Order: sequence, then C-alpha cells, then structure tokens
Amino acid sequence: MHIDREDMLELTRRMTIARNCFNRVAGAYMDEEGFIDGSFNTHFLKLSPADKEKQLAIAKTIPYAKTNEQLKNFRIDSRQKKPGSIWHLLTALRDCELKNDALLYSLYEYIGERYSVDKSYAIEVFCGNYDVPVKGADKENQWESEEVYRFLVVAVCPLAGEYEAGTPEAGFLFPAFSNRSTDLDGVNIFAADENCEKLANVLGL
Repeated sequence: MHIDREDMLELTRRMTIARNCFNRVAGAYMDEEGFIDGSFNTHFLKLSPADKEKQLAIAKTIPYAKTNEQLKNFRIDSRQKKPGSIWHLLTALRDCELKNDALLYSLYEYIGERYSVDKSYAIEVFCGNYDVPVKGADKENQWESEEVYRFLVVAVCPLAGEYEAGTPEAGFLFPAFSNRSTDLDGVNIFAADENCEKLANVLGL
C-alpha cells in the first residue's frame, strides 16, 4: 500500500518542542546477543530541553524518511492479530501509553530474540497523541478535532556512546497513519538502507 508523503509530513510537524505530541518515551539498551543491558521509561515533559531535542530527532527519523523507499507500508491480516501476537502486544502498549514495564520488556525481548546484529544497540519507544483537525472544503484546518490518532514510534538505533542512542537504522510507526486517519491494519516500517523487509520479518509480516 502506498504511503502518502503529506500524511507523514503532517505528523512530523507535531514532533517539535513547540508542538510536541509525545507523552512518554521508553527504551532499552541491548547487548550484542540481544539481551537487555539497561532500560528507562519517563514522561516526555520531564526531559531536559537538550534531551527533548535528541529524542524528537530520533522519533522524527521514521515518519520523515523517504516514503515508499526507506519507509514502506506493510499490511496486517486477521491471522496476525490473535492473542499473544506482536500486533496484540503493540496495541496493548499503545492503549496503556507505555505505563506497563512488563509489556515493554516483552517488546524488547521479542525484538532482541529476532533482530540479528553483531553489535550493541538501543530500542526506543515513543507514545503520542495527535488531534487530527477537521479540514474544510478549502483544505484549511478548522478548530475542532476529527479524531485522535494514538500511535507508537519504535526506533532501533546503533549506540552513539555509552547508553546513548544514535541515528535510527530501523523502526516503525504503529498503527499506520493513512488518509489522515488511524489504519489499524497497517504498520509503516523504516530502514535506513531501504531493506524494510528485514524488520517486517522480525514482526512476522
């Protein structure tokens, strides 16, 4: 399914200090064998201004990537939505807004067992809410909200330093944002090298 660049740009415009849409950020530092070496979970507004800028840059990398090249849409069918599936886990994380560390650890362990790299890396998870404004016939935004798009951005990053995430090499946006609306049957997967299928395989898609 084709990703509309305008949908992604609309999201990234809410990923700035002034118009921040994120409420929490969590993450884990993974060793070379995919085991958790440390973790964090904090309210986004409690970060220092410098850390907010760093985290926003990481999160923005995924939706701002080259659409349909570095960022591709993958579909989720009914068989992939059964209890215990990754779709079920991601939906639960979105619904609890990252306030359940046990669910987060399940995600880190799931990725760690399947994402094959011979180096330490970080997994960062952002939870956001975007009040999608109604657009009038002239395409100008109006004050009332059409819907609230609740979403996760997950980034897989090489380490730039000890317990410091660098620029993402892979990640995804869940659920997908399509036609300015929530698409629970899709996930937009990012790969800096355009090999989005690698992470899609990790997610069982």
